[in-house]
Amino acid sequence: MNEQRIHELGDELFDALSQRRMIDPLTERETDITIEDAYHVSLCMVNRRVENGESIIGKKIGVTSKAVQNMLNVHQPDFGYLTDRMVYGNGDAMPISKALIQPRAEGEIAFMLKRDLIGPGVSNADVLRATEAVIPCFEIVDSRIRDWRIKIQDTVADNASCGLFVLGDKAVDPRKVDLATAGMVVEKNGELLSTGAGAAALGSPVNCVAWLANTLGSFGIPLKAGEVILSGSLVPLEPVVAGDFMRVEIGGIGSASVRFT
Repeated sequence: MNEQRIHELGDELFDALSQRRMIDPLTERETDITIEDAYHVSLCMVNRRVENGESIIGKKIGVTSKAVQNMLNVHQPDFGYLTDRMVYGNGDAMPISKALIQPRAEGEIAFMLKRDLIGPGVSNADVLRATEAVIPCFEIVDSRIRDWRIKIQDTVADNASCGLFVLGDKAVDPRKVDLATAGMVVEKNGELLSTGAGAAALGSPVNCVAWLANTLGSFGIPLKAGEVILSGSLVPLEPVVAGDFMRVEIGGIGSASVRFT
């Protein structure tokens, strides 16, 4: 795909984000688009966000669990950038009715880095050494692609379907909890919604962060000290609307909650 078309698609996705409207899947219009093309489209979209005043504060891996892969019919992880306008504090009201298009919530474990991780060749041990703390998290994904009709190229181009996210107010040393067996319980409006464990995401959230570091490393992009890294959902995605309240509890780590408006 030529550079002009990549920029046109990046601009189209940025405009869809800004105007809260859906567009037809890129893969239905650009049948030869590759994952590498999609990544460059995403960079153009993210650069427009930075030009508009946003700051990059981290990165994310998505579509890591079989439950989410089967739900979206996307069978490999995606990756994208997080900005300062996406993050909310524990218990905050989140204005999804004004900010998002077709939101879905997922419980995750966030990693706060104290050292750079630069792939390829990043191991799980490297990830643990580079991590200051892990934090309970809700990611509220959103898609500019109509009706979530996405293939892997669509979601990568759309900055990994990034929407907003919430960080809990407790941070734990990752060496003090078994992240592969850490259990997750998600509640919606006071009722049990779903359960999961760290192993649901590529066997362990640590595997996810290593995969992300190595995948982005192939593009010359590091995971940087001070960044927050979202490691992927451990439970199925849940559609949410204004008025919903959700809470996630992760064994050995803590909880996070969010109220949607």
